[in-house]
Amino acid sequence: MTVASTGKAMELAEDSPIDVAVISSQTETVLHLRMDTTTRAAMDGHWPGLAKELNRLLGEDLGAEDDGEVRELVRKGTRLIDLTNQPTAETPAFGTFLYLRDVALLTRRLLWIYSERNGLDAP
Repeated sequence: MTVASTGKAMELAEDSPIDVAVISSQTETVLHLRMDTTTRAAMDGHWPGLAKELNRLLGEDLGAEDDGEVRELVRKGTRLIDLTNQPTAETPAFGTFLYLRDVALLTRRLLWIYSERNGLDAP
């Protein structure tokens, strides 16, 4: 027996490689980190998952061809995940903290755009 989906959001949620809830949770966790109580190791631990999700969002059609603001966000995201711009072991903890927050904030903005374009509930 086949059950038909009842709407675009349901279809896209089932077929989409983007998990809105997971990305929302990851970015929220990072944005709640405090510089005075977070170790560099903890910051470094959040980076791989966040980078993976940002990279996945950058691979989606977010409407950058038609919208200059979205195009600029995509450019910024591409610069952020470029290996030459990522923090290194020599980067001070404060620099890593700010970088991680920038990535989380941009990821949330792109997730919101993705959700809006695909008729999903906004994060």
